[in-house]
Amino acid sequence: MPAMAVEHHGGGEDDDESPVEQVRLTVPTTDDPSLPIWTFRMWTIGLVSCAMLSFINQFFSYRTEPITITQITIQVAALPIGHFMARVLPEKKFVVFGRECSLNPGPFNVKEHVLISIFANAGAAFGNGGAYAVSIINIIKAFYKRNISFFTGLLLIITTQVLGYGWAGLMRKYVVEPAHMWWPQSLVQVSLLRALHEKENRRMTRAKFFLIALICSFAWYAVPGYLFPTLTAVSWVCWVFPRSITMQQIGSGMIGLGIGSVTFDWATVVSFLGSPLVYPFFAIANVWVGFVLFVYVMLPVAYWALNLYQASLFPLFSNDLFDHSGQIYNISAIVNDKFEIDMDAYARQGKIHLSLFFAVTYGLGFATIASTLSHVALFYGKEMYHRFRMAYKGKPDVHTRLMSRYEDIPNWWFYGLLAVTVAVSMVLCTVFKDEVQLPWWGLVLACALAFFFTLPISVITATTNTTPGLNIITEYLMGLVMPGKPIANVCFKVYGYMSMNQAVSFLTDFKLGHYMKIPPRSMFLVQFIGTIVAATVNMSVAWWLLTTVPHICENDLLPVGSPWKCPNSHVFFDASVIWGLVGPRRIFGPLGYYGALNWFFLGGLAGPVVVWLLAKALPAHAGWIRLINLPVVLGATANMPPASTINYTSWCFVGAVFNFFVFRRHKGWWQRYNYVLSAALDAGVAIMGVLIFFCLSSEGYQIDWWGTMGEHCDLAVCPTAKGVMVDGCPVL
Repeated sequence: MPAMAVEHHGGGEDDDESPVEQVRLTVPTTDDPSLPIWTFRMWTIGLVSCAMLSFINQFFSYRTEPITITQITIQVAALPIGHFMARVLPEKKFVVFGRECSLNPGPFNVKEHVLISIFANAGAAFGNGGAYAVSIINIIKAFYKRNISFFTGLLLIITTQVLGYGWAGLMRKYVVEPAHMWWPQSLVQVSLLRALHEKENRRMTRAKFFLIALICSFAWYAVPGYLFPTLTAVSWVCWVFPRSITMQQIGSGMIGLGIGSVTFDWATVVSFLGSPLVYPFFAIANVWVGFVLFVYVMLPVAYWALNLYQASLFPLFSNDLFDHSGQIYNISAIVNDKFEIDMDAYARQGKIHLSLFFAVTYGLGFATIASTLSHVALFYGKEMYHRFRMAYKGKPDVHTRLMSRYEDIPNWWFYGLLAVTVAVSMVLCTVFKDEVQLPWWGLVLACALAFFFTLPISVITATTNTTPGLNIITEYLMGLVMPGKPIANVCFKVYGYMSMNQAVSFLTDFKLGHYMKIPPRSMFLVQFIGTIVAATVNMSVAWWLLTTVPHICENDLLPVGSPWKCPNSHVFFDASVIWGLVGPRRIFGPLGYYGALNWFFLGGLAGPVVVWLLAKALPAHAGWIRLINLPVVLGATANMPPASTINYTSWCFVGAVFNFFVFRRHKGWWQRYNYVLSAALDAGVAIMGVLIFFCLSSEGYQIDWWGTMGEHCDLAVCPTAKGVMVDGCPVL
């Protein structure tokens, strides 16, 4: 049957247009219901993409410079593969369950491509570098040196991922179908998919450009990834001052301010912030301002001039926990056999101290949460309220009417899935309570928080493209209610905050399917199957590495230059100690040293009020004043730690080059090749990185020379206070 586009016409022009201008300019108002979707190539490419991204992202999450392959990479790479399969697969028809099928039902089409993208998004774990709950298994086995069974870990990962799907299903009618809930992030995917499926009559097609860039990225990564790792962070200041702690703190790009430090490694650019090529320059500028204010203004003044919180006793840049003498805090000594805090041991060791950098990072986290609430309320409150009311009173737009031709998902599918997930989670909290620590009432409270926040957070994301982060609030709450139990705290965080975050990601995919006219039941099955596959692969990869790599995540015991330092898990572990084992009252409360940081909540809440009042008082300048996004500025360094300064400086530089200079002066090139280049660079690094591990590193083939010994800024980890004795550091 020949493919024919169907355009829906209603009673008037307004009926055929979305009320949101951005949607009218981006999303086609046509649909071709005859396009085949459940094809052999969709399932093949989709399942392979899901498993591959799950493997790669989980594998690289343990390395010093993690690599995250995103959905966009698969979107670009799947196109030539889909066209190739359409050319070579046989067209012979056969019958399956009474339905006539073919391995090759015709040209590779955009709807197949969308479902492959949904599969890929499940494998990419929505940008987390692997399922978030895997970090619980990591800290139990690698940091606390306790046991958790594979089966318990797998159930924990699957339930926390699928629980978000249940919340998404309950909210779908309110934030996906209404036209005023327009989900700006989905428009990026729509634009890319449309661009990839336009016919090209030019010499340098996107597919050819992708292949050339991938080969170059693949070949080059052998240099910083194996032959010359020092290129990851070239910190020449450390070479000039090999015996100065202060100068190495200033020059180190990995554990210092990174002044003069540069990188020649794409993995370093994208490790923690994602590809800068896909971010608008406005966002990059706000991140850069926040980074400069914190790292190059606030931090040096507080550390060297004020010696705030006895900062000189500890390194300038560290996410470790310390005792009063500047030594690494012995966490294992204060954990008893029941996986709880031993108060007698804690009294002997004393209170926990944080590096100034780490402490202020938490303060900025408090400010970011508060500023998000006031910023959204002031700058988007009326708009959100208007759009939410219009979602009920407004007429369905052309996209909703076009989707009405497809069979909808029965509500009982979501209710049943949610009930089963909660029931299995309850089994984890009762039958396996010794391993997860979370009591049944903690699970109920986490589910209540997720349910309460999913709708407002989804509305905020759907209308403003801003997703407030509530992880610190969940940690803080559980730490106050149930101190002394670290695993209970992180399980509560994952079931509460992350299930809500997953729901927002699922809803984003639902809106993409809505715009691209994908049958809802197909979306449901692909999302659900992809989530199960990804969770299983995540757990399998984590278990394999945790049981085969000697001293994985133990930085003090790893050989020099070893990449298995688990930066994300280190931060997750520290959070479990701060909020769970010791508890916020003993660190940020009256029993700790850092109670003053709670004032950041008030400062963050008031900041957007000042910006809003300035915009009102100076209407002539309101345009650029409204571009000051304080949640982004204050949260710019939210990835630090584990991210380092070289990650930020390189990310901002590359982003400015492509999304400011190239975008303004060569917009045609940018429109055609920018996303393609990003995907190719990511894919080339990932493929070479996996090959290096399996063919060289895992077989014991190591190179040992000056260029493999890191950035040569070893003294940057030392304190600057006089008389402090730390292994490997000179006594000042």
